[in-house]
Amino acid sequence: MLTPARRACLDHEIKQAVTRYEYVIIEPRIIDERVRSRRKLRKLNYLEAEAMAEIITKLRPHVAYVDASDVDARRYGRDIEALVPFKLQIVSEHHADARYPVVSAASILAKVERDRSISQLKEKYGDFGSGYASDPRTMKFLEDWYHRKGTFPEIVRTSWKTLDTIRERVKRGQTRLQETSEPRL
Repeated sequence: MLTPARRACLDHEIKQAVTRYEYVIIEPRIIDERVRSRRKLRKLNYLEAEAMAEIITKLRPHVAYVDASDVDARRYGRDIEALVPFKLQIVSEHHADARYPVVSAASILAKVERDRSISQLKEKYGDFGSGYASDPRTMKFLEDWYHRKGTFPEIVRTSWKTLDTIRERVKRGQTRLQETSEPRL
């Protein structure tokens, strides 16, 4: 809901106001491994619960407020609680970032860190847009990359369903290209 410039300003203010903060960065290959695993209820949402538990364990609060990524917010809270090696109260709700300032602050810090990471990746790979499937620039970058190299860059989660769509588009494009280059009788 905030512009990148406003988030950056708030990031600085938040870091001045808090005693500690932590990040957990989950690499694409780890996400891919988890998404492709056969364990029901232990996929992406559980991976996020593990990351939350890691942060909570480092920060050791008495109460932790989390924005539930699972459709069942209470289950998400229970999953985190089971992974934390000490007793605490976990408030797990959907849209917690709109209700609790501490979750809003954490969300801002995470988004600014993501913005920094994206900026560094763009230095290496070129401008690929936001990295979201809703961004036409991201989709064009991935289509062009796949068309040229037959694979996707290592920074992309290969388990991302969007890649199937891109593969199909490129395949159809190649088919159309081959059809038009053949002489008609």
